[in-house]
Order: sequence, then structure tokens, then C-alpha cells
Amino acid sequence: MDVNKTFKPYVPPEITMAEFTVKSVLVGSLFGILFGASTVYLALKAGLTVTASIPIAVIAITLGRKFLKTTILENNIIQTTGSAGESIAAGVVFTLPGFLFLSPDASGESIGEHYFNYLTILILAAFGGMLGTLMMVPLRRSLIVKEHGVLPYPEGTACASVLQAGEKGGVFAQTAFIGMGVATVYALLQKVLHVIAEVPSFVTSQANKYWPSAATRGEITPEYLGVGYIIGPRISGILVAGSVLAWWALTPLLTTLVSPDTIALQLVKLGYLADINTSGGPGAWDAGAHTFGSYADAIYRAYIRQIGAGAVAAGGFITLLKTIPTIVSSFRESIASMRSDAGAQTNVVRTERDLTFKVVIIGSIALVLLTALLPDNIIPGDNILQKLIIGILIVVFGFFFVTVSSRIVGLVGTSNNPISGMTIATLMGTCLIFTSVGWSGKFYEPLALVVGGMICIAASNAGGTSQDLKTGYIVGATPRYQQLALFIGAIVSSVAIGVVVQILDTPTPEMIAQGLQHAIGSDKYPAPQSTLMATLAKGILSYNLDWQFVMVGVFIAVTMELCGIKALAFAIGLYLPLSTTLPIFAGGALKGYIDWNAARKGEQKEEDELSRGSLFATGLIAGGALTGVLVAILAVFLPTLMDSMNVEHHLVASIGTDVYQLLGVAFFAAMMFMLYRLAKQK
Repeated sequence: MDVNKTFKPYVPPEITMAEFTVKSVLVGSLFGILFGASTVYLALKAGLTVTASIPIAVIAITLGRKFLKTTILENNIIQTTGSAGESIAAGVVFTLPGFLFLSPDASGESIGEHYFNYLTILILAAFGGMLGTLMMVPLRRSLIVKEHGVLPYPEGTACASVLQAGEKGGVFAQTAFIGMGVATVYALLQKVLHVIAEVPSFVTSQANKYWPSAATRGEITPEYLGVGYIIGPRISGILVAGSVLAWWALTPLLTTLVSPDTIALQLVKLGYLADINTSGGPGAWDAGAHTFGSYADAIYRAYIRQIGAGAVAAGGFITLLKTIPTIVSSFRESIASMRSDAGAQTNVVRTERDLTFKVVIIGSIALVLLTALLPDNIIPGDNILQKLIIGILIVVFGFFFVTVSSRIVGLVGTSNNPISGMTIATLMGTCLIFTSVGWSGKFYEPLALVVGGMICIAASNAGGTSQDLKTGYIVGATPRYQQLALFIGAIVSSVAIGVVVQILDTPTPEMIAQGLQHAIGSDKYPAPQSTLMATLAKGILSYNLDWQFVMVGVFIAVTMELCGIKALAFAIGLYLPLSTTLPIFAGGALKGYIDWNAARKGEQKEEDELSRGSLFATGLIAGGALTGVLVAILAVFLPTLMDSMNVEHHLVASIGTDVYQLLGVAFFAAMMFMLYRLAKQK
């Protein structure tokens, strides 16, 4: 295309400057660990992620100018290496915790529970990340270069703008750092000192004649406010609408129609209660009085989560169906362009030097063989042949969905990439292949989840990789160095992600008292996507799913789609607690008001990613999530110290519960006002 012949990168091909240096890789790896950890935390709690490339680029510019004396190409390597952590973390959290929720074995534990260990998470995360990068090597020329004027890759283009602006000067990072500082102080007051209430709530009584057990709660954290502001009023509104249906409509209805004993029996069936004569579990079942302390929480666990899982599955599948034309055309065009590039000259300019196709072939074969040869306690499987089939499925599905993922993010951006839909399709396809060869039953559930998990990680990483390569193409980076940086980022961040997942999964004493052995899957870290993946694997392979509840969710999603509403966003809201989506909606509503007010005054709209409001919101997400991870680490290793710093009971004793919760809401409102004031500035 002519547009590519006339395109000139910011750093011309004939200029050689520092790029793939030790300091750029080390700093990028550090960012990969930090933003990977924050993504794990956010995805487990809210089932959502936001792109890390732009905040990493912003911070890299500031550090580079003041301390590191880095070039624009070194800054690009920093953000390329660092962004791998965020995309891999998302893929890991969306699937691998599903090991905890598979069918129970003879001892009553999940058959996949022993695979939810550090080594397995590390290997699957690293393998999936490397697969996503490997498959993007032959696709770069066709998707990034040849279609430069067709596929905008919005985050990649915005990131290039940030890097170029950084060369010219600017105060981008100052606002992001202020956000991080505010979020850190707020999170320490909330999660360590407990001056700020974590989840202010108002729940109507079960005896209420008009609206029984309707729960209104808000987990008023800085990261949720930041996420809501970035995703905007429409998506945050659809998210909260799903939770409103669940907690303000379905819950009061079900608590009226279903007896406490029936709810308790359902909780026993799902493994939340040992038996109906044992007190405890979600909702605080009282076996003597045959009542619940919280009917809303009991209904949520017994019925709403399964309805939500059905809705998420249907929403993901509908999203995938809607992109089938794009999938087919992108795959066909990518294969055709790879063939035409097969005879390309090897003597190419610096900005066109990729890793060779041999690396892709050898790397793919190595991944298949390693998957087959690793011990059974790391990768599930009866024998080498069985695991060899798993490895081949991973590479075949991987190449297909990496191609699809890259083109979709090129059109609509990483945030709109239907990763859940692709993973559902992979999981269902794998399960159907298994059943067609007689591999049915719960033993094969972990095998199917391995395939789905690695494809999810690969597709997620491929989306992020595509944006990074687009950034590199615009600023004039060397593709080979970017690809090497992505491999390093994938491995380093995988090492940290496994640690963070294990720490966050450690149950608190209160959870242990309720009979919970894992924090993941609890109300603290609901992990909606991974629970769904486990539900699908069980349903197809073991035939033990409560399909009547799942189908309610399916048709709720279908109804939303017929109404012209994005079913997947609504379904995630239906699955998540209202306490999660309500503060996200607060951020989205604030963004909507600021945009409306600017339009009313006839002000020119700023680039969303580079506006003060978005940068401050990004800082809130990073600061809040990283502090949340730090607090979780302290709670595991220094529980006595954490208990000694908790002043909640003193405050409640002196001012009362209601005033204490209102004080928390006031703090959250003050943070919203700060975001509003900054967002109004240019």
C-alpha cells in the first residue's frame, strides 16, 4: 500500500541509538512485575483489566529524563517488556484459578486443586506468554506494516504519541504519580489502619414486607473508581445494571420463594456447607434456628453465581459469533500475507528486522515437547501421547486465536478484545474433541483447562504484543529487540505472577472459620471468568451442572443482546457483587458528567488516554492495586502486626457503625472530587 511507502518512523532506519540495553530490560522487567501484580489483584476482584502500556510509557519517560538518561527507543523497550506482565496476568487469572473449582475427587477436594501450585502456574503462564509472542513474529509484517493505514491499534498509537511527546517535554507523569500517591495513602488508611470502611452497606431485613434481603454495598476503593473512569459511563452502567438485577430484583424474589432449608441444601450440594446440620458457610447458616445471618449472601452463592456463569458464557459466545466474519477474513489475509513474505529479502533495514521464522518453528516444537515431557504433577495427563495431543491442540488453537486477537485489537483496542469468548470456544472445542475420543469424566477436566488456559494467556499476550509492535513501528524501533524484550517480560512477570496468585489465595482466619480453604473464589476475590471456565469443563465432561440455573443466565444474556446491550458486560455485572460494580459505576458516571459538561461548554475534547483525568485514574488503579497486593503479603506473613494496626473497633465503639460507614463514603466522595477537579484541567 502507498501509505506504507510514504510512512517515516520517528527514528529513521539509518539512525542507530541505544535501544535493547541492560537498564531498559531491567526497568521494563520491574514494571512487568509491578503491573502484573496489580492486574492479578484487579482481575481477581473485579474480573476486569486495563491496559498498562500507556502508564508504563508515561513513568518510563519521567524516570528516563530525571535518572536513567534513556533514549526514546530504550523507553519503548521498557514499556514493551513491562506490558507483557499485564497481559499475561490477565490470561492467568481468567483461567488457571479454575483448577480450584473443578469436580470433587474422593476426598471432596477439587480434582484440579493440586495443579494450582506455583510451578504449574509459572510454567503455563510462561509457555502461554511465549506462544503469544512466537505466533506474532510472522504476523507483524502483514498486520502492523502492510495494514498501517487500515488497522489503527489505538493503544499502540497512543503509546507512540506519549513516547514522542516525552521527547519534546511535558508533564504527563506528574498527574499519574499524584494519583498513585493519593491511592496509596487512601488504601493504607482503608486496608491497614481501617480508618475508612471497606464495604459500607445497607441491607433490608428478611422480614421486610416489600423488599426483603436487598443488599446495597460498595467496596469504595481507589482502583474501582479509576477503572470506572477509564471504561466510561456506558460500560460501567451496563456492568452495574447486571448487579442491580441480581441484588435488587432476583435476590429479594428468591428469598421470598425459596425456604432456608432448600437454600442450605443447595449450598451443601455446591460444597459450601458440610451438611445442613452444620452452621457456617456463606450467609452464616444457623443450623439450630434454620435461618441465615445474611440471606442475600446465601442466595448469591446458591443461585446467582450459577445464573451469572450461564450469562457470561452466553455473552462471551455471542461476542465471538459477532466477530466470526472478522475472524475468517483476518485469518485468511494473514496466511496469504505470510506466504507472500516467505521469499522476502533477508537484507532488510533495521526497522524491519524480525526474529526468523525458524525461531517460530523451533519454539513451537519445543513448547509441544516440553508440555508432553513435563511430569504429571505439573501438567495433567496419563501418558506422553495424551500430553502430546494437548501440546498440539495448544499450538493449533494458539495460532488461530493469536491471529484473530491481533486483528481485533487492531480495530477496536485491547479493552474490547473478546478473550473470554475465544477461551470459551477453545474450552468447548477441546472438551468436544475429548468426548469424541472417549475422554469423558472428571479426570479430563484439568487437561481441558490447561488447553483453555494457555490459549487465553497466548491470545491476551498477542493483543498486547500487537499494540507494542505498533508503537515500535511508529517510533522506529527494531522489531527483533522488541520480540526479545517480550520473551524476557513474559518469563520474568510469570515468576512474579505465580507468587502473587498464591499469596492472594491464602485464606484469612475468618474464611477458615467459615470452612473456606481458598480466598480465590470467595467474595473477596470472586474470579468470575475462571469460575466460568471450570463450570463449562465440568458441565461438558462430567454432566453434573445445574443446567436450569445456567440456562436462566443464558437467556438473560440473549435478552440483553436483543435489546441492543452488550451482553458480556451485563453478564459480568450479573455475576459480580453489587459492592464491586457500584463504585466502578461511580467512576463511570463522573467521566460521563465531565464529558457532558465539556460538550455543553463547547470545549475541544482531549485524547482520553492522555487527559489529566485518565492519567490520574490510571494512578489510582496502579496505587490502589499495588497497595492491595502489599497488604495481602503483610496479612500472610505479619498477621499480628496487621491486627495491632487495625483501629476499626475503636472507631466503631466511639462513633457507631453507621457514622463509621458514612465517614468511609465521605472519604470516597473526597477522592471523587479530587479526580473531578483534576479532570477539568487541560
